Amino acid sequence: MSETANDHVLAEIRSGILLITLNRPRRLNAWDAPMRARLLGLLADAAADAAIEAVVLTGTGTRAFCAGQDLNEGATFDGDRAEAWIGEWEGLYGAIRGFEKPLVCALNGLAAGSAFHVALLCDLRIGHAGSSLGQPEINAGMVSAMGFWIIREMLGLSRATELVLTGRMVPAEECHRIGLLHHLVPDAEVLPRALGLAAELAAKPKLAYRLNKARIRMATQPGFEDTFRAARALHREAFTDGEPQRVMQGFLDKAKP
Repeated sequence: MSETANDHVLAEIRSGILLITLNRPRRLNAWDAPMRARLLGLLADAAADAAIEAVVLTGTGTRAFCAGQDLNEGATFDGDRAEAWIGEWEGLYGAIRGFEKPLVCALNGLAAGSAFHVALLCDLRIGHAGSSLGQPEINAGMVSAMGFWIIREMLGLSRATELVLTGRMVPAEECHRIGLLHHLVPDAEVLPRALGLAAELAAKPKLAYRLNKARIRMATQPGFEDTFRAARALHREAFTDGEPQRVMQGFLDKAKP
């Protein structure tokens, strides 16, 4: 039986908290278009459902929250598809930024590229010693337009430049020290702590919580819009040239048994 996006993105409600689990462990939970659409739909439903007070986002396994873009999909893009793909990310990131209820990320492992962006857009992040975060896109021949913006917002220009140009993954202890991870706990405690923190946030005055998130969104919206304008142009240029596809296909060829 073939798997679907519903198999790759699981959803269950625990005491008023929607737990969303990326469930594609054989590919380190890397996402493709159907998974992104499923996540977007779940967030929209949660936003409209008064019975859901918060969302926790996590992944299956202990190795990866999400490895980011599925290279099997990205290697097929041309310039037109790459520009449309950036539009899809703008919709998902915008939905996360506009989600008015608590949204907590339980980082059960690494978060790379677009998964790093999604994690940073959540309200709080909890990880364990294996929860490395980073922007390895350059190593796959890809531009890190969106990654540069969000790292600069959180850490400043110097660190954003270093992480985007080196593509290194930042280990958990460093992530915790510089504020990318809010809580660092043993791996077995990541999800329970995330669920507990989501419940704590959900118990706060709801109007104040919503308006605080709105203020954060308003303060960063000009940069958000600018980065997607740039991302469309930069990714179109890169994928029209073909370098990202060539590098990604090289990775895929090496991975074949």
